[in-house]
Parts: sequence; C-alpha cells; structure tokens
Amino acid sequence: MTPAAGGKVLVVGDVMTDIIVKPEGPLNRGSDRRAAIRSRPGGSGANQAVWLGAMGADVRFVARVGAEDRARLENYFRGFSVEPMLVADREHPSGVLVTIVDPDGERSFLTDRGANLELCTDDLPESLLDGVGLVVVSGYSFFAPGPRAAVRRLFALARSRDIKVAVDPASVGFLHEVGVGNFLDWTDGASILFANDAEALALSGYHDSVSQMAMLGQRFERVVIKRGALGAVIGTRDGINIDLPAPRVPVVDSTGAGDAFAAGFIAAQLRGADETACLKAGIAAGSEAVKVIGGQPVRVSGGS
Repeated sequence: MTPAAGGKVLVVGDVMTDIIVKPEGPLNRGSDRRAAIRSRPGGSGANQAVWLGAMGADVRFVARVGAEDRARLENYFRGFSVEPMLVADREHPSGVLVTIVDPDGERSFLTDRGANLELCTDDLPESLLDGVGLVVVSGYSFFAPGPRAAVRRLFALARSRDIKVAVDPASVGFLHEVGVGNFLDWTDGASILFANDAEALALSGYHDSVSQMAMLGQRFERVVIKRGALGAVIGTRDGINIDLPAPRVPVVDSTGAGDAFAAGFIAAQLRGADETACLKAGIAAGSEAVKVIGGQPVRVSGGS
C-alpha cells in the first residue's frame, strides 16, 4: 500500500514565480497602501519537489517552463538535490503567481500559469516511471485540458506498473470551476489524497472530518486531511485512523504549507515510518513552512 522504502518519487506539477504581497492593512481601492513585496520561487509541484529534496528524498521533478528560464531553474532544483526534467517552452513564459497575504496569514491568489498550461503527453514519457515508487501529481495539472490528458495517461501507466499515485487538489476555486465530480472521476483510485479542510469540504460536501473521510475513502485508498492549526487526520473509508494536533507557531505566510506537509509525510513514508510518524512529520514540516515568506525552504537543510 506504500512505496518501497528509499524509492524515487516523481513529482509532476507547476513551476511558478511567486510575487508575495503583504499589505500593511486593507487595500485602498484607487489609491496607495504600503506593502512588503517579495519574489520567491513557487508552484505547488515545485514546492513539493524542493521540500522533498531538502528532506533527503530521491526526487525527480517534471514541469514545463519558459525556454529562457530552463537552465537557471535546472541549477536551482539541483541545488536542492532534485533531478529536474524541465521541458523548455519557446512560445510561453514561465508561470507567475501573485499572492496577497492578509495580516492573519491567509492568502489570495492571482494566477498566470503560462507554460504550465502547455504540458502535454510528449512531456511525460513512460520512461519517467523507471525506478519510481510513487508519483505525486499537483491538482493544478488537472485544471486544463492538455495537462489533464498528460497526467491522466501517466496515472494509468503508473497504475499498470503497480506504482502508487498521490494527488493534492491544490485549489478550491479551480475545483469548482472544472467540477468536483469530474475531478473525483479523473483521480479515482489514487493511493493517497492530500486535501486541506476547504478542499475536503468541496470534494465531499461535508463539513466534519469524519463524514469527509467516509465519503472520500470510497475514492482513494488513504485520505489525509490537513486542518491547519488544528493538525491533521488520516484514514480510509472505514474512518479516521489517526487525529493529531498541530503545535502553536507564529504564522508569517501560509504559502506552500500544504506542499511542505505532503513532502514531510512522503519523506517519512519513504524512510519506512508508520502512519503516526508520517502524520507527525507532515505536521512538523507544514508548521515550519508558515514561519517564513514563500512556499519553499530557503536553503537545503539536509535529510531529516
């Protein structure tokens, strides 16, 4: 039910440049507001890959980027011990995301996915699966026809080779846009679903974790619901197996916290940890991620 300990992880998802804006207060429509503005590397798939590499996992990352950025980005990912398999797009720029961070740490996004929207089946040959024990797919890859066809084909190839697949819905807004039922059909049978509270509500129609688990467990082998400051739960169609709290930490920016959580969980799983240890590792990673601006670690911290 879990990938072999020490196996390679293949991450498929977006590469973005995150422009992070922290206004000092509410926006003044038609006028100025002082703000801290920073540029950081981002993208859900890229965040997961970098966190995994920083945690010592053997990780391969596939994405489509603007041709002028490929060499620079390849060097960046290698710096986090990630094997980059980046496809250069000569017609579209790399994606850009503007994140507006409220004083309480909550985020709103303005997204231009750029070259990410052009990901196609040719970018995901079956050879990418060689030596891989787990495929991790960002939900963003399901929100446009081209990338969706590509990752669904890869999903089928992985399952035909008994390779496990993990899915993170990534965006409540886009889930509603493409249709919750469609998303559930496209991802049905995945080994692990990583969903936050809002995504679990959207996908299940239920507000409580017990009902969410019972419903989503009909579709996925295991379900992990990330509950922010309340911690996280893991279970199956038979109910919640483990419910753990999160530590109290100062929230600077919640960007990428869910990606860090998934990476922490998966890295622990690859080390052969049990469900409780995996959930603890995910919560710890997510808690660290909210302490800094941006969705990726600042530097390699080594395996943990």
